[in-house]
Amino acid sequence: MVEQYQISGGTAADIAASVETGVRSGRFAPGESLPPIRRLAVDLAVSPATVAVAYRSLRQRGVVETAGRHGTRIRHRPPVAVRPSSRLPPGLLDLSSGEPDTALLPPLRNALARVDPAPGGYSGGGPLPRLLEMAAHRLEREHVVGNMTVTGGALDGIDRTLAAHLGAGDAVGVEDPTWPNLRDLVAAHGLHPVPMPVDDDGPTTEGLEGALAAGVGAVIVTSRAQNPTGAVITAQRAVRLRETLMRHREVLVIEDDHWGELATDRLHPVVATTDRWIFLRSVSKPYGPDLRLAVAVGDEATIARLEGRMRIGAGWVSTILQQTVAALMDDPDTNAVIRNASRRYADKQRALIAALADHGVPAHGRSGLNVWIPVADEITVVTTLRDHGYAVTPGTHFRRDSPPAIRITVATLPDDQIERIAGIVASVPASAPRVV
Repeated sequence: MVEQYQISGGTAADIAASVETGVRSGRFAPGESLPPIRRLAVDLAVSPATVAVAYRSLRQRGVVETAGRHGTRIRHRPPVAVRPSSRLPPGLLDLSSGEPDTALLPPLRNALARVDPAPGGYSGGGPLPRLLEMAAHRLEREHVVGNMTVTGGALDGIDRTLAAHLGAGDAVGVEDPTWPNLRDLVAAHGLHPVPMPVDDDGPTTEGLEGALAAGVGAVIVTSRAQNPTGAVITAQRAVRLRETLMRHREVLVIEDDHWGELATDRLHPVVATTDRWIFLRSVSKPYGPDLRLAVAVGDEATIARLEGRMRIGAGWVSTILQQTVAALMDDPDTNAVIRNASRRYADKQRALIAALADHGVPAHGRSGLNVWIPVADEITVVTTLRDHGYAVTPGTHFRRDSPPAIRITVATLPDDQIERIAGIVASVPASAPRVV
């Protein structure tokens, strides 16, 4: 049990700093509630307004969140460097990571051998023309055409684009459920997330319309392999989303196609329907998480702003990294490895969904690394699986208004354990109602 942490300070800044120290040291646990404003004000002999300002500052930076009747609590993943937590207990199979299987990633030896060893300088920094040309050729076939640049991964591109277009307090439409890192990023920017429900075909039209009616300045959607549901934006859904967006040309549209080279489903982009848009394709899933790079395509102003933000910060993505990715894209052996990985992930995903269906348990996962399983009580199902040797992720990390569920990452799931896991999930009374 986490030791009770005593908040201190006589000013709003000192109080906020004290709370952050508690988070950083691990004395404040994720999800733990902070004292009510009036009670803390009495304890510290300050005005309630001073504590309210401190809490508001922490909320705007994404350290805490308002939990309705439960008051203010520490976010599950605050944007603060926290003392490392313990690893999973020995003997647990980790099906919670959301990461690709390293055994299915392409080797880098040949690509690295093709990297120019000559040292580079500041004048040579920036997007590598060869990489942009190769990416443009592929994306043109999928009807994504615009100005281009390179970012340090999809989340880096989203981060800089939001910073370039929106300010604290602005509203942004976010898929529900969605990737925890994105939820945390939105919170760290002090933006107000407006949930857009997701089904197997992607964000629902009604959800998008609701977000637009709420006055969002941007919407963020996932093309394929939506995390955690595995949703894929279909042709029909894309048409309806585009028609809706065309009536709101002032809204920034950010589309994340992180599955990219691994995808077998055809891309149906929704970008380029408004005046401001950006499409991001990361290489982390097909080529490896350590290759922090994404190709960004967008309207001229958005790409210019994005590059401007990079120029005053990191400057550019390493040209050595860009050369490595270009060499991988140009290598037939690498392409064969990626096709094999794509088949393996799809086979595991389908096998687990089918095994669950045999037990009358519905699940979702058209594409990607995960299977999303609706349940009545997340903690009971997660705990039962842990007791049987499997670590999975409760849906609370991903969702806001959507119903309870758990996420199972299939990337490293052994084929001979799929049926066992499905049976365990089905045996839990708190699992979702059976399909008959």
